[in-house]
Amino acid sequence: MDAPENGGVAPHQDDPLPEAFTLAKGAADAGIGLKLLGGLAVRVLCPQFPPRLRAGQDIDFACLSKERKKAAAYLESSGCEPDRRFNNLNGDRQMYFTTPAGRPVDVMVDRLVMCHTLDLRPSFARLPYTVDAVDVLLSKLQIVELNEKDVHDIVHLLAGLPVGAAGPAGLDPQRYGSLLGSDWGWWRTVTGNLAKLPSLLAGKPGLVPPAAAFDPLAQAGRLLELAQATPKSVKWKLRSNVGERLRWYELPEEVAH
Repeated sequence: MDAPENGGVAPHQDDPLPEAFTLAKGAADAGIGLKLLGGLAVRVLCPQFPPRLRAGQDIDFACLSKERKKAAAYLESSGCEPDRRFNNLNGDRQMYFTTPAGRPVDVMVDRLVMCHTLDLRPSFARLPYTVDAVDVLLSKLQIVELNEKDVHDIVHLLAGLPVGAAGPAGLDPQRYGSLLGSDWGWWRTVTGNLAKLPSLLAGKPGLVPPAAAFDPLAQAGRLLELAQATPKSVKWKLRSNVGERLRWYELPEEVAH
């Protein structure tokens, strides 16, 4: 999948995407798995929509543990300064760098651990510059307390990428269903957030991008249907019996660099 180096918009003095995409493309060209996560991944996947820009935005990448040393060496060779103490202590799960322009870079290794744990390995190879599109979506839908930027990114993904389409640019229903059907906590948070979208967009209709390829609420409805229909594991059923009497998510803490 090709992606414009500036996400399809005019350059901005504090836009991290040109620098981030240059790093992602360079890694892909070198055969190193270093792929964008978060809001910048949304922009690469949906370059036709206006970007969400904010001052001091960092760059989020993911890599696999088997390529962690190669990814770190590549970033250093590209001029990124490592936080050696942090990386020595935490490098099996997260690394931290600073780009030549002074922008922070977080690299998640194998997993994204927030309110839930998202294992990125099963579909990591699907796309060249970002983690799998459905994993980008799940990384947002797993947040228990959504803020406006999270809703923005969810809506853009649902407006720009088809649910269930064949090919790399779609939102893979099998990956989505497999995760939600095996973990009730994941299922509870994701379906709860999808169910909130109509009221959230009623209050802020401007979050729907212009010229959306798909109706984000219709796509959210499709994902809710898939979550209901997907086969549930024994572990899922046992946990569902406990329900909300026991907290089903973690409260993530910022790791100091």
